[in-house]
Amino acid sequence: MADLTPIPLPVLVKRMFRELEAKNSAFHLPRFKFARAAAGRDFSTSIFGRRAATPFGPAAGPHTQLAQNIVLSWLAGGRVIELKTVQVLDRLEIGRPCIDMATVGFNIEWSQELTLEQSLEEYVKAAMLIEMAKAEGLAPGLADTVFDMSVGYDLAGIRSDKVRAFIAGMKDASAVIDKLRREIPDAYARFRDLPFPTCISDSVTVSTFHGCPPGEIEAIAAHLMETEGLDVVVKLNPTLLGKADLDALLHDRLGYADLVVPDATFEKDAKWEDVRGIVSRLGNLADRLGRGFGVKFSNTLLVENHKDFFPAGAREMYLSGPPLHVLAVTLVEHFRAEFGDRFPISFSAGIDVGNFAETVALGLKPVSVCTDLLKGAGYGKGAEYVADLADRMAEMEAADLDAYALRAFGLAEAALDDLDIPEVRKEALRAALETGDDLRAAAGGDFAAWVSAARLRNTAHYAARVRADRRYTAAETGHPPRKTHVPLDLLDCETCGKCISVCPNDAVFRYPLMAARAQQIGIFADVCNRCGNCDVACPEDGGPFARKPNVFGSLDSLDSAPDRDGFFVETTAAGRRIHLRDGGRRVTIEADGSADQPFDADRLALFARIAAAVTAPDVVTYANAAFD
Repeated sequence: MADLTPIPLPVLVKRMFRELEAKNSAFHLPRFKFARAAAGRDFSTSIFGRRAATPFGPAAGPHTQLAQNIVLSWLAGGRVIELKTVQVLDRLEIGRPCIDMATVGFNIEWSQELTLEQSLEEYVKAAMLIEMAKAEGLAPGLADTVFDMSVGYDLAGIRSDKVRAFIAGMKDASAVIDKLRREIPDAYARFRDLPFPTCISDSVTVSTFHGCPPGEIEAIAAHLMETEGLDVVVKLNPTLLGKADLDALLHDRLGYADLVVPDATFEKDAKWEDVRGIVSRLGNLADRLGRGFGVKFSNTLLVENHKDFFPAGAREMYLSGPPLHVLAVTLVEHFRAEFGDRFPISFSAGIDVGNFAETVALGLKPVSVCTDLLKGAGYGKGAEYVADLADRMAEMEAADLDAYALRAFGLAEAALDDLDIPEVRKEALRAALETGDDLRAAAGGDFAAWVSAARLRNTAHYAARVRADRRYTAAETGHPPRKTHVPLDLLDCETCGKCISVCPNDAVFRYPLMAARAQQIGIFADVCNRCGNCDVACPEDGGPFARKPNVFGSLDSLDSAPDRDGFFVETTAAGRRIHLRDGGRRVTIEADGSADQPFDADRLALFARIAAAVTAPDVVTYANAAFD
């Protein structure tokens, strides 16, 4: 498999700020696609008492593993960053490719691809880069950000010294910050004295394997609250619906007849009666400890692998995207029918621009995204989420998210029937609705209860609507991207840029080939894990990650990937030396064009041109920032 090699902080700093200056973009995201505040609209929400400037963010997954991914999500408007799940087994072999977004969403990726020490440093680097971006004025009105850890997958692993050290480092990152602060390049020395927050996160979402015993889930959450002093969210599985109800939704109503959930999954996963007891007991424990507790809907859905995209031997895969939205919203409805609005609910399942604002109206927080960011414009969609929410709030004349929840579905008046207040008060609030008065001021001490009642009504209303919405059905989602079936070439393709926008790691870039000034596509190999998503989006066959020039950031990373052709440029006193692997053969090209072994002269000259183009002073890439 391809190993990820985190990019050093000095390279990230240079890359981000050089690109802002040269191209008015950062990590390929144009400044005009950075999220913006909206006058008179307060998007903020509280996550266990911590203010987040928006309820939007990336879900724990491929967008929250490397520092530049996280910064991209933040620039796009994510203010609740759900960091990728870590576990004690941090030397995993994950099959490649691992992400298939041709129709809905499937993956076989489930944990971090870095060591725990690397993950800690990546998360700290991201937090520091965000503080630098704030200092440069890149987030006016949307500064407040919450980071949420995610750990798994069993109690023994979470109790291990390695995982506990990771958690301790996230709660107090002083030592890592001090080390990284000294690495900030001289040209950006103004950032060295920023008051970087030392607590990166003190909340955690518990992620467990499909089939984790209910008692184990409860024990993990209790340990994290009692021993680690963390606020805790427990992620729950779609199988809580039960086989009959899940199959009725997935197969009969939505039409995904080819998706089969193994019977053993239902047998092993927690049942509703298990969760009822777990949530009640953990809620009471949190109250006693003065900690926060909530739940998340939902984990992915484990289904049988009936496709040929993933490596041979991958018998199961994880479903995400539109069908999961319907399943997870139905679970939110069931959960609130049981527990009301007592527990905060984090939500991530098939969120897109078309349903984000409505899901926020249910009072869910955060409402996080993964699958939709792996398609089309990728991170560039983030600002659209926030802008659409602003438009919806403006339509409702709602200044904040509580007022928006009251007005979003027109159910505020009906929600008054659920309040235990005098009828004369209800009449006054009905009048306030009619006249467009400030509902918070009109309701006074009854406002919070009114909002809570509206959220419950909104949930039942929205759940019924999405179950009947054709856009979530197999008939509407079963259309893969266009393919020309033309073989992809090293220096010839449509150069459409689709591979750039869908790469969660920002590993794909454009560069001008010096002679013709034609735009070409390159791969920064250190942060390309061959997930396969660029191949799905590319109109041509072969996959950019496999067919386009791979640029390595160090000789070590080149040598550690013997199955991958590409090159590393070394700066020497004589000029630039190119270490090349082509067709599996290793050759070194000196500054004068000579090679250390016989090799095709035209091929050597071609790669010399590519290397010069990628590292040219006027080209903003990771390679350019790394090789000067």
